[in-house]
Amino acid sequence: MKSIEISGNARANINKASNRELRAQDQVPCVLYGGSENVHFQSHELNFRKLIYTPDAHIVNLDVDGNKFNAVLQEVQFHPITDKILHIDFLELQDDKPVKISVPVKLIGASEGVKQGGKLTLKMRKIQIKALPGDLPDAIEVNIEPLEIGDSFRINELNLPGVDILESPNNMVVSVRVTRKVVVEEETPVEGAAEGAPADGAAPAEGAPAEGADKKEKPAGAPA
Repeated sequence: MKSIEISGNARANINKASNRELRAQDQVPCVLYGGSENVHFQSHELNFRKLIYTPDAHIVNLDVDGNKFNAVLQEVQFHPITDKILHIDFLELQDDKPVKISVPVKLIGASEGVKQGGKLTLKMRKIQIKALPGDLPDAIEVNIEPLEIGDSFRINELNLPGVDILESPNNMVVSVRVTRKVVVEEETPVEGAAEGAPADGAAPAEGAPAEGADKKEKPAGAPA
């Protein structure tokens, strides 16, 4: 899995007043848990941009006053109005302990159904998994080349050795659905065919004169 480095400083005070002061200085209060003890630290909000504002999942190499930790992002709290980062939780990684994390879905290939005019719909952009740190994938790849119009790919079709998928097996990951354009093309009649007109070679309706039949001449002097 991709990694990113973030440096911070240990926090001396852990209270609401201290948190407000840090945020006023564009510092983000953070906590690292899952190890022998929790580590409270702070770091500038710009240091988290490549970690938070991306679809990718990362292992975070934390440096807190020279102490090194490997972790994953667990939770981010945002201000409800300004979207400013208020607090971040990290989980420390242990080589022998599986970890839960959401990883992005990566589509591979070009769908046959899309080539035929269908519309590709990605239902799940991320999938939650559980695995040892060494088995965490950068992304979950889904080959969409065989998908035709009306086909879909579900969770139970994934095969990820060493990884437990924490989603319902019937959840749809991606699908190709029919579009209005395809329906219209299938229903459009042959151009030039008049509705109700007999096809070439069809017999005339009962009682109707055959095409090209001679008309009987009226006798001379007969009324019109």
